[in-house]
Amino acid sequence: MTTGSRRGWLVPPALIALSVIPLVSGALRLVEVAGGPALMPDNPRVDASPVPVVVHVLAAAVYALVGAFQFPARLRRNHRTWHRRAGRVLVVAGLLVAGSGLWMTLFYAGAPGGWLLWAVRLVVSSAMGTALVLGFTAIRRRDLPSHRAWMIRAYALGLGAGTQVLTQGLGQAAFGTGELSTALSVSAGWVVNAAVAEVVIRRSPRRSGPSRHPGTSARILARTAER
Repeated sequence: MTTGSRRGWLVPPALIALSVIPLVSGALRLVEVAGGPALMPDNPRVDASPVPVVVHVLAAAVYALVGAFQFPARLRRNHRTWHRRAGRVLVVAGLLVAGSGLWMTLFYAGAPGGWLLWAVRLVVSSAMGTALVLGFTAIRRRDLPSHRAWMIRAYALGLGAGTQVLTQGLGQAAFGTGELSTALSVSAGWVVNAAVAEVVIRRSPRRSGPSRHPGTSARILARTAER
């Protein structure tokens, strides 16, 4: 196994580790919604309308965990069928994450962060959904570089909650828990992820033109030689 392959296999554990705290928090919220003990801070918005939260948490868990294993190139090459099937699941899960996030932004009143964070959430949810649609349409026309770029962008936005554990913790420690501090520190998580995604996209080798099956080029050359 090459050094690049070894590094590729380090990506899924790192992404899952980044998702652990949000996933655990979401699981505790689901326990509460199901009638179990209240282990999370009280949230009257969730009590009044729990369905969007349940959809968001479950879809985000699938998106974060399954999506982490779409990154190693060796896994994509050696398990193409799995990659395609998992990709379809991820598009649906990602759209549910973006859609439920958009719903909660529009209809859950009084969320922390004020109008600034409300606007940022609106943009992020819409951007994530748009990136998923663009990534899906790109693979339908066999444009692998565009497909990969849009899917990385969507995944980066979907994993914002993991980075926000860090940015919000630092922001609150430095500037307190006011609405502006909350808005900026939460938004910083998405900004950091989006910036990292663009770096990853630009450092990746790009192949121009539509993708072909590994044997396609050889068959074309053989037919040309027979003429």
